Amino acid sequence: MGSDEFLPLFETRRAKGRVLYRLLVVSVFVGICLIWIHRVSHIPRKGEDGRWGWIGLLGAELWFGLYWLLTQAHRWNPVYRCTFKDRLSQRHEKDLPKVDIFVCTADPVIEPPVMVINTILSVMAYDYPPEKLSVYLSDDGGSDLTYYALREASHFAKHWLPFCKKFKVEPRSPAAYFNSSDDPLDANQSKELVLIKKLYEEMESRIENETKLGRIPEEAHSKHTGFSQWDSYSSQRDHATILQIIIDGRDTNATDKDGFVLPTLVYLAREKRPQHHHNFKAGAMNALIRVSSEISNAPIILNVDCDMYSNNSYSVRDALCFFMDEEKGHEVAFVQFPQNFKNVTRNDLYDAFLRVSSELEFHGLDGCGGPLYTGTGCFHRRDILCGRKFSKEYKGDWRSVKDIKREESVLEFEEKLKGLASSTYDKNTQWGKEMGLLYGCPVEDVITGLSIQCRGWKSVYFNPLRNAFLGVAPNTLPDILVQHKRWSEGDLQIFFSRYSPAWYAYGKINLVLQMGYSAYCLWAPNSLATLYYSVIPSLYLLRGIPLFPQNSSPWFIPFAYVITAKHICGLAEFLWCGGTILGWWNSQRMWLYKRTSSYLFAFMDTILKLLGFAESGFVISAKIADQDVSQRYEKEIMEFGTSTPMFTILSTLALINLVCFVEVLIEALMGKGIMRVYETMSLQFVLCGILVLINLPLYQALFLRKDKGKLPSSIAAKSIVLALFACVGFTLLY
Repeated sequence: MGSDEFLPLFETRRAKGRVLYRLLVVSVFVGICLIWIHRVSHIPRKGEDGRWGWIGLLGAELWFGLYWLLTQAHRWNPVYRCTFKDRLSQRHEKDLPKVDIFVCTADPVIEPPVMVINTILSVMAYDYPPEKLSVYLSDDGGSDLTYYALREASHFAKHWLPFCKKFKVEPRSPAAYFNSSDDPLDANQSKELVLIKKLYEEMESRIENETKLGRIPEEAHSKHTGFSQWDSYSSQRDHATILQIIIDGRDTNATDKDGFVLPTLVYLAREKRPQHHHNFKAGAMNALIRVSSEISNAPIILNVDCDMYSNNSYSVRDALCFFMDEEKGHEVAFVQFPQNFKNVTRNDLYDAFLRVSSELEFHGLDGCGGPLYTGTGCFHRRDILCGRKFSKEYKGDWRSVKDIKREESVLEFEEKLKGLASSTYDKNTQWGKEMGLLYGCPVEDVITGLSIQCRGWKSVYFNPLRNAFLGVAPNTLPDILVQHKRWSEGDLQIFFSRYSPAWYAYGKINLVLQMGYSAYCLWAPNSLATLYYSVIPSLYLLRGIPLFPQNSSPWFIPFAYVITAKHICGLAEFLWCGGTILGWWNSQRMWLYKRTSSYLFAFMDTILKLLGFAESGFVISAKIADQDVSQRYEKEIMEFGTSTPMFTILSTLALINLVCFVEVLIEALMGKGIMRVYETMSLQFVLCGILVLINLPLYQALFLRKDKGKLPSSIAAKSIVLALFACVGFTLLY
């Protein structure tokens, strides 16, 4: 070893400007406290107009203030990581550990086989010794079409991996690489590009043709005995374990066209029976952990969703810089990479990227013990994922992990392992409780990461300049709202469970990290305060009843300061994270839409589940869209298109604010109340006006648009009736 022998494999630096930001936080909190004091000390007397509206706003502002305090945990101490892969290679190239890569898919229609194999090929082609890589596909859809596509990909890999290695291409997803506008190859190299592209297109054509036909070609069926495992197949939810080692890393004949060994490639569709709960993705991951422990038993596990292809071939080495660091590596349980998306529009119409969360908040969590485990793009230590508790003496000795000896044939070995993925294996065991991913929650990833940190381990958030993974974000409003309903519902279930960060994590993790977890877990209850704040002030404005201090009152100052400081700071954060002004405005719209629809339904469903009236479900977001939808998305036109209760609520709220704003505006312009509005109800008027501006795309979808992405006429009719009923009813009440 040279002079780098004692240099760290990674560096951590703290964000600049923390002191100034903390001073701003203190000043805003003082303003919030003054707002609370004003609300409590100026409650209208019994019988006075606006008493109950005032008390309701006090409750909403108490919630907003306390929740805002929780969110400061995400910003209190951001840290940023830098890795030194050259030092890793100099010191550990011969001792690099084996890595098992888990790719999960669940539906061959929503998650097309071509997309799945592009993710598979991208991780097979990592810049890492191939003999130390094993790739596992968990197919919870149990589709022979997906299996067929994986077989095709295994043949193409013999050409694709040498091509990637020779020309060091990025990204290593064939579809993404061929669709990229930049061609880094010169004229001579382009000849090989043409050949490899032709091979890919032929493979893609075969897979897509068979997918459309919904059957496997007879030639493939007779050639590969693996297809016989579908002979007793009943349905997606009723079948035996299907396990196939497609590329056996131990086989000396499993080489690419240049004679180099290929990574191990395994297909698994775990057993499913209608009478046994399969525990969604957590059950699939645990089956993979058990099966892989007998095939490759790598000490490091990477799991990615089937739509999150590798965009950076050095990601494995980046992660190992944290695990193998001599001074601090033994504390690290998992390394979480951000979720990034290739199809997000310039102004991120649906705020799908969650830009501030990825570029700021997770760095803040990293500064107080580590980020959440988000379910994809995450490297784990196998033994910690399986329940190991933290101890200062723990050292990850990669050389101590020995190869598994196998004496039986591959077919016998596969039959032997199928029991590990049976539908009843978990019963009366610690799997899903103390081992593997935890069961009982739609967001199994978050609850698993929290339990690991509560055992004393730390996690790391690494956000490299070149994105490690790129996925597909939902490109319609219904899809994004359903996705957030699932997330917020699962997070709230965690808060009410035995694993709640409020009590389970107390004393086990940093208090600031505990607050950070709680902020995410309490997404759903935000719906109540937001719903109240977006309706009641507007209705009281319609009746001319003020709920905020007059412009001339000293109490106006804390309201103005808190509102201004919060939104200017939010805009600055968004721009600093690489967003645009219009993108920030879109994020404000989605903040309102999610809180008054997704979070509201998530809150109600969680309460019903706690009372025993409902059960948890799991909804997969669609990864494909028709051409018209895609074109509107690229033009940043909001896609509604369906009739759902969520849209009824959003439309009704938008129309209530429109009616109130137009009525008051007409009165003001006619000279009947302009001074009264300005002096006593300016904040209410501005709030109502902003809500109207935010809802402009919704008004267009209700009344102006003619395309298929507009809101159905049934939604328009229902929302008009409900909005008028609310406005007229409130007016008559007062």
